[in-house]
Amino acid sequence: MPIYDFQCTACGYQQELMRKVSAPSVEVCPKCAQQTFSKQVSAPNFQLTGSGWYATDFKNSQSKTSSPAAESPPATEAAKCNPGCACH
Repeated sequence: MPIYDFQCTACGYQQELMRKVSAPSVEVCPKCAQQTFSKQVSAPNFQLTGSGWYATDFKNSQSKTSSPAAESPPATEAAKCNPGCACH
């Protein structure tokens, strides 16, 4: 479950709450009991670790490409492909 930042616009109270994505938004401030407790927009806070796809497949992919010509097949190879292929 994601953790959301909430803030009361009446008293300024802030709190992080773990909520299901499908759960209704909390509206009653736990401190002042006003109907002004709302979800704040915040940046996600996570880090991918280990030897997953980023470290093995993506991290240094731009240094492996030697030239723009290496990104697309030559015209003779493109003619061998089936119509509607995704290689060119």
